[in-house]
Amino acid sequence: MNRSKINKYIGIACLSVVYSACKIPPLVQRNENKTVPANYNADGATDSTNTAKVTWNTFFNDQNLNSLIDTALKHNQELNITLQEIEIGKNEIQTRRGEYLPFVGVKAGADLDKVARYTSRGASEATTEIKPGKEMPDPLPNYLLAAYATWEVDIWHKLRNAKKAAVERYLSSVEGRNFMVTNLIAEIANSYYELLALDNQLDIVKKNIDIQNNALKIVRIQKEATRVTELAVRRFEAQVLSTQSLQYGIQQKITETENRINFLLGRYPQPIQRDFHSFDNLPLADIKSGLPSQLLANRPDIRRSELDLAASKLDVKVAKAQFYPSLGISAAIGYQAFNPSYLLRTPESLLYSIGGDLVAPLVNRNAIKAVYGTANAKQLQAVFNYERTILNAYMEVANQLSNIGNLEKSYNLKSQQVQKLSQSINISNDLFRSTRADYMEVLLTQRDALEAKFELVETKKQQINARINAYQALGGGWQ
Repeated sequence: MNRSKINKYIGIACLSVVYSACKIPPLVQRNENKTVPANYNADGATDSTNTAKVTWNTFFNDQNLNSLIDTALKHNQELNITLQEIEIGKNEIQTRRGEYLPFVGVKAGADLDKVARYTSRGASEATTEIKPGKEMPDPLPNYLLAAYATWEVDIWHKLRNAKKAAVERYLSSVEGRNFMVTNLIAEIANSYYELLALDNQLDIVKKNIDIQNNALKIVRIQKEATRVTELAVRRFEAQVLSTQSLQYGIQQKITETENRINFLLGRYPQPIQRDFHSFDNLPLADIKSGLPSQLLANRPDIRRSELDLAASKLDVKVAKAQFYPSLGISAAIGYQAFNPSYLLRTPESLLYSIGGDLVAPLVNRNAIKAVYGTANAKQLQAVFNYERTILNAYMEVANQLSNIGNLEKSYNLKSQQVQKLSQSINISNDLFRSTRADYMEVLLTQRDALEAKFELVETKKQQINARINAYQALGGGWQ
C-alpha cells in the first residue's frame, strides 16, 4: 500500500472521529413569555406615571424614618454580605476573562543528573566530547532560563461565552442587592409605623383608664347613696383592672418592635426616635401604579431573573462547545546549558519550540452529554422562574392596589363608628347618673369604644402598610 492511500485512510478516520465528536444531542428550548396585561384592574387606566420612580427619601417624608433607613443601608449585616457576593461575582469575571487570553510565564531552573555508566545513555555520553580534549561533565548539571506561553484558541467562543455568563451573573448579583434594599426599606418602614400605631394604642388605653376611673368614682358614690349594689362597683373595678393589664402587653410589643428595627439597623437595642402624636392625621402617600409593562424595568427581582436566564443560555452554549474539537497552541523560548558560563551563548544554548494540537472528545462523551443536559435543564428552570417572577410581581401590585381601596372604605366606616361610640360614652354616663341606664350599658359602651379605637388605629396602620407594600411591589426603593 503506497503512502498516498495511507494518508487518505488516516484523513478519513480523523474526519469520522471529529464528526462523531461534534454530533450533539437535541436541545429542548422554550421561549420566555414577557407579556403582561395592559392594566391592573378593569377600569382600563393607561397612565404611565409610576410611583416606583420616586426615591425612598422623597416617598417617606418622616425625617426619623429616613434616618433609620439611611443607617440600615450602611450597617445592615445581610446587605453587607450581599455586597461581598457582588465582589465575588466581579472577581469571577476577571477569572473567566483570563482563561481566553494567552498564559505567559517565565521559568528558571537548575538540576544535576548522574547517569549510570553501563547504560546506553551513559556509554553514549562517556564517549561524547564537547570539544576536542574536553569530555562531557559527569555528573551533568543543567541550567534553564526560558519564557513559555500556552493558549487555547477560542474558535467556538466557549471561553468568551463563559466570561459573558459571569458578567450576567455579576449584574444579577447587583440586582439581587437592589431587591434586598427594597425589602429592607419596606420592612423598616412597616415596623416604624407599627411602632407609631402601638404608641397610639397605648395612649388610647391610658386615656380609657382615666375615663373608667372617673366612672368608678361615680359608681362608688352611687353605692353609698344605695342607688347601685356592690356588684356594680366590683364590675367597674374589674373593667379598670382589665384595661390596665392591656398596657403591659402593648409595651412588650413596643419593645420587640424597637428591637426588630435595631436589628435591621445592625445595632444593639436603643430607643427609636419618633413622634406618634401625628399618627391620626398622617397624610397617606398617593400611589400611581403606571403600566404593568414597567415592572420589567422597575422590579429588581425581575431584572435579576432575566439576567440569570441570559447567563443560563450562555451556559448551554459553553456546554455545547465541549463537543467540538479544541485548538491549543504552545510555545517556549530560552536558554539551557550545563554550565552557567555557557547559558547565554547564542545560538549554541538557545532553545525554542512551538506546537499546536487539535483535541476532540471521543471516549468520555457521556460526561459531556450529562453536563450539556444539566445546562439545558437549568436554562428551562430559568425560563420558568423568570415567568413566575413576572406573574408574582403583577399579582403583588394588583393585590396591594385593591387593598388600598378596600382599606380606605373600611377606615371611613370605622371612623364613624368611633365617633358614635365616643358620643355614646358621654350619653351612657349621663343616663347612668340619672338612673335611666343600667351600669352594664356603661361598661359595654366603654368596652366597645376601646375596641373600636384600637381597630381604627390598626386600620390606619394597614393603610400605611398597603402603600409601602405597593411602592415596594412596583419596584420602588432601590434607586
